[in-house]
Amino acid sequence: MDHKLQALQVRIGHRFSQPGLLVRAVTHRSFGAHHNERLEFLGDAVLNLAVSELLFERFADSDEGDLTRVRAHLVREESLHRVALELDLPLVLKLSEGEARGGGAQRPSILADAVEALIGAVHLDAGFDSAVALVRRWFGELIERSDVQHWGKDSKTDLQERLQARRLPVPSYRVLATRGQAHAQTFEVECAVPAFGLMAVAEGRSKRAAEQEAARRMLDLLPQAVPPQIAGNLS
Repeated sequence: MDHKLQALQVRIGHRFSQPGLLVRAVTHRSFGAHHNERLEFLGDAVLNLAVSELLFERFADSDEGDLTRVRAHLVREESLHRVALELDLPLVLKLSEGEARGGGAQRPSILADAVEALIGAVHLDAGFDSAVALVRRWFGELIERSDVQHWGKDSKTDLQERLQARRLPVPSYRVLATRGQAHAQTFEVECAVPAFGLMAVAEGRSKRAAEQEAARRMLDLLPQAVPPQIAGNLS
């Protein structure tokens, strides 16, 4: 194992007894046949269960709907991308030359997938408890700071209701691109608010996830791009 992966183990806080799992977790499908998609599949399931367990502990009085909404915000691509950058994953990703030249090491969807693959790799290497400990380190502080009421609505609903309250047309969504094989596609979606001439673009591993992320980005844009007297009613 090279020194970059040795250093990554330190940042992860887990030393692999099966180093091949770590190598595979950071290998994109463009690099070769032994890539991280199966580990990503496993890691996604482990992540959702681990976060569910942490939320169950944190919000003892919240119902299933509230917990589901908070979990959806915590395990979305943006959160996983943030973790990937904190781990310096762009430095260790194994990509084909073409993917690397195209900026693949910085692409949020690729980095998010690698984080899930790492969780799956730790689970296989040391068991579920070790994977939960990993998720707790990465997401524990965010969970502690989370407020169920803050995540009361999904981004698409929130954006639509804010615009309708001002009697403005609802946003439109358009798929710009679909990448990857059928079982591991990435969707690029545009959210447009014609009333203000605004557009926000996001990627997701499903059309719905991409739309939600694009809507969330649009919510961030609105107060910065519209007149103050209107922005106050949109926030």
